[in-house]
Amino acid sequence: MPDSPRFAPLHPRRIFAAAVCLVAVAGLALAAWVGVRAALAQGHLLQARTALSAMPSTVDASATAAEALRVVAVDTSAARALTADPVWGFAERLPWVGPQLSAVSDTAAAVDDAVTALAPLARASAGLSAGALRPVDGVVDVSPLTAMAPAAADAATALREAADRVAGIDRTPLLGRVAKNVSRAGDLLGSAADTADVLRRTTALLPAMLGADRQRSTLVLFQNNAEWRSLGGVVGAVAQLDTAQGRMTLTAQASSADFAATAGTPVAALPDDVQSIYDTRPARFLQNTTQVPDFSVGAPLAREMWRRAHGTTVDSVIALDPVTLSYLLRATGPVRLPSGDELSADDAVALLLQESYRRYPDPREQDAFFQSASAAVFQALADGDVDPEALVEAVTRAARERRLLVWNADAAEQAILDGSTLQGALPAADARRGTFGVYLNDGTGSKMDTYLHPVVETAWCTADTASLHVELRNDAPDPDSLPPYVTGDGEYGVPPGDALTGVYIYLPPGAELLERRTSSDGAPPGFAGGVHDGREVVKWSAQVAPGQTARLDLRVRLTTPELAAVATPTRDPDEIPRPGPCRFSA
Repeated sequence: MPDSPRFAPLHPRRIFAAAVCLVAVAGLALAAWVGVRAALAQGHLLQARTALSAMPSTVDASATAAEALRVVAVDTSAARALTADPVWGFAERLPWVGPQLSAVSDTAAAVDDAVTALAPLARASAGLSAGALRPVDGVVDVSPLTAMAPAAADAATALREAADRVAGIDRTPLLGRVAKNVSRAGDLLGSAADTADVLRRTTALLPAMLGADRQRSTLVLFQNNAEWRSLGGVVGAVAQLDTAQGRMTLTAQASSADFAATAGTPVAALPDDVQSIYDTRPARFLQNTTQVPDFSVGAPLAREMWRRAHGTTVDSVIALDPVTLSYLLRATGPVRLPSGDELSADDAVALLLQESYRRYPDPREQDAFFQSASAAVFQALADGDVDPEALVEAVTRAARERRLLVWNADAAEQAILDGSTLQGALPAADARRGTFGVYLNDGTGSKMDTYLHPVVETAWCTADTASLHVELRNDAPDPDSLPPYVTGDGEYGVPPGDALTGVYIYLPPGAELLERRTSSDGAPPGFAGGVHDGREVVKWSAQVAPGQTARLDLRVRLTTPELAAVATPTRDPDEIPRPGPCRFSA
């Protein structure tokens, strides 16, 4: 009996064709499965992003935010589930398409983790409003902040981990659209992590500084940007602020002239590397406690000077400047001074750094005017006549611009500020970013720096060499039109109207100085140097007459992939370091 055709052996070509068909069908099924789930996941993530963007940002809307997060969590959880099944995981191992899918699933998981971490914080702050933080009869109720502290700490940790996870995704193999979405998610998570970190620090430290557990004393240093020091300006007026159970009291005020008795010998020994660059002046004169560009060095010196002069050992030291006062005035509104002046956000800097010197030739009268201005702003804050949202923005901006500095004698409390600009520390040693420090110090013995304008620019010259450009321009009017106290009147050998500046340039750790060039319309520049905390320091002394400009260019060898600079904050918030052209030929 002949064999039935259905039992005939299959030809190899048929086997191969069948296999190809099966692979094709499986591939199509896999592509369809992954494609559909990717589209659905993308839809959920877009909905979540839209909802987050529309979420109210004010503290008063925290209850609304908590509800919005619950809605967002549904979408982020769905996106995570859609990109975490076994089929998707198998596809992640495929060439080319695998990295795209891995990036999507990793991003979805990180976003979901972030939203999950925010939920407890939203619940903890649901009863908190901006009005609840406003002082009532001079008292701030810090209990809501204290209650939020654990949730804020957990959220900050989780958000930073999520942000770092997305930041670590390799963008190289990603398609344009995928790379763009990953970058957007990374930016969103990074911003959220930064905000959560600020909240963590605030809820951990502010209640203690407001005397939640015991009475606290804080020394406030008012820096004068018209006479530069590394951290902002000379310390002219000082005040002691006492707090207990949230009640703030301005206990005492003084002028730098009141510390003349302590100016003879150092109040403490300076580290050898600091003393080799700045001598002992920061430890002898209150005005110079902000000369070292590390507030952890100068703040304890000011604390000891205050103890010797007034008998009180304070727990903390804060430094701020007239620009910070102008920011705070946007929250309080104009305040009336004993002189009859109305101090507002728009005129505070000009009134304090220029007009006051025309009115009051006696430095003690100038300091008294500063004290009255700071006391009036403090009283407005203590009275609670303040816009809380504007106050948060004022403090945040001042901290970002390094105008607001904080030091706590308690090491554990100070550690809460680690890595923040509030510490006024030297630029962090970072394997990824090489950061120059450019610190300005008046050498004229005058208030001419209100007319001096710096430019700081950084640039890459080659793959491993970078340049720093520093420029000082003097736009002072005719010196004869200025009070002698402003010009210095030649008391320290500098002609009236000229400005002598010592510029201390801290090279990034590991940088090698290759070349320096100067050009100046005035006196030839002078150079000195040293090493501070392992960083090479180049001191450039430039004397600039009205209408003239001095310039310095440095070229260094540097191996970090990124480049940055920080500089002394001046009276003009726009005078900040920026990218620029390389000033050296290849």
